[in-house]
Amino acid sequence: MNYDTSILPDTPNGKKIKFGEKLFVETSQLLGKKSGLNYVGNSLACSNCHLKIGKQPYAMPLIGVDKRFPQYRGRENKIGTLEERINGCFERSMNGKKLQNNSNEMIALVSYIEWLGRYVKKNERIFGQGLKSINYPNRPVDLSKGKLVYDKICVECHGNDGQGEKIDDFTYLYPPLWGENSYNNGAGMTRVLTSAMFIKYNMPNGTSFESPVLTDEESYDVAGYINQKMRPVKKNLLNDFPDLKKKPMSTPYPPYIDSFSKNQHQLGPFQPIFDFYKTNYNIVKNK
Repeated sequence: MNYDTSILPDTPNGKKIKFGEKLFVETSQLLGKKSGLNYVGNSLACSNCHLKIGKQPYAMPLIGVDKRFPQYRGRENKIGTLEERINGCFERSMNGKKLQNNSNEMIALVSYIEWLGRYVKKNERIFGQGLKSINYPNRPVDLSKGKLVYDKICVECHGNDGQGEKIDDFTYLYPPLWGENSYNNGAGMTRVLTSAMFIKYNMPNGTSFESPVLTDEESYDVAGYINQKMRPVKKNLLNDFPDLKKKPMSTPYPPYIDSFSKNQHQLGPFQPIFDFYKTNYNIVKNK
């Protein structure tokens, strides 16, 4: 299976796919403050989370994603399109605003994702899909231990202040993990269990799921440490998850249908929350 866009001819479709890949890597430069378009409100790129340009196993790869849409999304409580899912990333992970569905940029991003998924059948589950689960400890996040992990492992790329390593005023070699140039508080990565899974099998940079560097507990603690830092605030979070039973248990913002505190939803322990939803609603939560 070949995912190298250099094999593509310079036909209209080939150029569209290559442009989609370029947008995926240079998102903030082409659609953010540097370009004046302001669809990206921070300094992140799609490839900061979807590693190796959407191809790394257990780093939320995009291979086959198009075959899973239209898809029910609990956050909106409706069947959504791939374009709507992409715009969710722009509004949250990129702290920006929606692209028009008929814009050249949206068409190019969708074309790149569809090209990556050209070998995948409808609703087929690919190897390395999504994130790989961890055994999170039945205790609250230990922020002091999280800081120790950060200072030992993460600081080399992301800096003492979490602001990453800049190439220029608008571009980063390594992205900021908190502050105004990072993802906002409505992004999926603000969920401790989501970010812990991502960190365990992908960080530090160059790590693969086959040879993780951090333990489950270290990933859990450092994810909590990072997500307790200040970041942009998304408007209208009260509209998320109209059916509150569908809300992931480590979502850091209320309202909740359960009686657990916001602090416990942010930092755990999560086993009591897991047990509540399994017992009362027969819903198995994993993030």
